[in-house]
Amino acid sequence: MNNRFFELPKEKQDRFINAALQIFAKNGYKKASTDEIVKAAGISKGLLFHYFGSKQGLYEFVYMYSVKYISMEYSRTVPLFSIDFFSLQRKVEEAKRDIIRNYPYMNLFVTLAFREETEILTLIADSMDQYSTMLSGIYQKADLSCFKTGIDASAVLKMCLFVADGVLNEQFRNDSIDAESYFTEVESYLQLLEENMCW
Repeated sequence: MNNRFFELPKEKQDRFINAALQIFAKNGYKKASTDEIVKAAGISKGLLFHYFGSKQGLYEFVYMYSVKYISMEYSRTVPLFSIDFFSLQRKVEEAKRDIIRNYPYMNLFVTLAFREETEILTLIADSMDQYSTMLSGIYQKADLSCFKTGIDASAVLKMCLFVADGVLNEQFRNDSIDAESYFTEVESYLQLLEENMCW
């Protein structure tokens, strides 16, 4: 990419990034249209190619940018020390809420990227590994002593992730991604799980 992109006003950068995140999340890499992206961003197609060279270059940029931004938000919100599982999960969801405030489609885009079946995966493989390593590092800090005897913590984590993804996907389908309602709904499900799975 052309680093002069970062010389643009931040508002214009974010408009561009948000448009790309939205169109890639809705359509996947293959079906995403650069015409739709520039229309959503309110810029000329020439600028897209000037800064990113191609649709592939743009996808690679927004994925790497997303992983860096998400990692930054998690490191700001999730504590470095060990805390009980559900407190940790709430901190993860707080970080997601804060990300949604600035980049509504970012969490969804990064998750959906794992389903891509194109050559694009080769280009973002290192960033995908960084993202996976970051997440596993977070959950290694979880104190599992709160769980009742016989509860499988990995199964509970999977449920938490399914719930969060489900809420976000439902908002996405309804074209109504909202940070506060996302967090409120996910928190209500986490509370229900905690009440039934912990001492």
